[in-house]
Amino acid sequence: SDCTCVHRYRCERAGGPDILWLRRGHARRTTWLGDMDALCSSFAFPVGCKPSRSGAAGYSRGGSPVLRYYFRPPLARGHARRTATAVASTDACAFRPCIDIHAGKVKQIVGGTLRDNKEGEGQDVVTNFETTKAAADFAEMYKEDKLKGGHVIMLGPDEANKTAAMGALAAFPGGLHVGGGINPTNAQEFLDAGASHVIVTSYVFKGGVVDKERLSQLVSSVGRQRLVLDLSCRKREDGKYYVVTDRWQKFTDVAIDHDSVQFFARNADELLVHGVDVEGMKLGIDEELVRLLAEFCGSLGIPVTYAGGVRTMEDLELVKSCGKGVVDITVGSALDIFGGDLPYDDVVHWHNQQLGLGR
Repeated sequence: SDCTCVHRYRCERAGGPDILWLRRGHARRTTWLGDMDALCSSFAFPVGCKPSRSGAAGYSRGGSPVLRYYFRPPLARGHARRTATAVASTDACAFRPCIDIHAGKVKQIVGGTLRDNKEGEGQDVVTNFETTKAAADFAEMYKEDKLKGGHVIMLGPDEANKTAAMGALAAFPGGLHVGGGINPTNAQEFLDAGASHVIVTSYVFKGGVVDKERLSQLVSSVGRQRLVLDLSCRKREDGKYYVVTDRWQKFTDVAIDHDSVQFFARNADELLVHGVDVEGMKLGIDEELVRLLAEFCGSLGIPVTYAGGVRTMEDLELVKSCGKGVVDITVGSALDIFGGDLPYDDVVHWHNQQLGLGR
């Protein structure tokens, strides 16, 4: 129903370990949902969060384990999506891995230093890390560690970037998002190649404002449920954060506030936000931005991932705290797999602890 408040539901084990029923409150009437996979696909659970018997919060009168979930209200009356978070994962913050590709190679670049040209190269690019290891190798590692929902970003339109990205998607089908030059004419190609979602920024902006016709075409082409909107932003003199496009070179007139986030949430499955002022610099996170994302995205029930400035395990905990368990985190240059000092294995272990997963 088009509920406007938070309801408590109960999932009861009925015919076996993977057979669930959904019961609202103490009503006698139950609704058949099918198996556990069907339940997971019925709602937009955060990455890594799935119902399980370990989440049991009590027992029904018949002795069946009861799993309790909290379903946030829809974004607008009639809007179909519901989001849900298991009690066991309250205040969880997931790690979303990344693969940035420039000139066909996996690199870590300081945010805002990349400039446009046909080859995707630029004289002013500041590179923190570069490797001959293939993008597919990183994707295979993420697959082995069960890190779904990471992003592959093509930094430039050259064919070498596309080839590397396609290799990564093939190595971890259904496990990665892909972005960089995505539009309605090429999006399906990347989805067919194995991307779970496509990430889009510049295409939906024109003249500093949202091009609603383009956004509508994109949603019609790939479906809202497979679209991630990149709202990477920088702070201006008025103290507000504004979305930046064209490899973070151009400011738009769109500020990150409740109204803009609500609009984008109605047209996307997730949001990705780089704090461009700290991206790639390992200077610490943008706490103010993370708090804003927690406030706006949390109230609207839209999954969001923040990237920028993480240096230490303490920074991960700071994102968790400032983000109120709503904001996921991407770490790039600081990781030892990208030439930094922060052990990747430690971050994966932290991620598993947050979501109550075994390694």
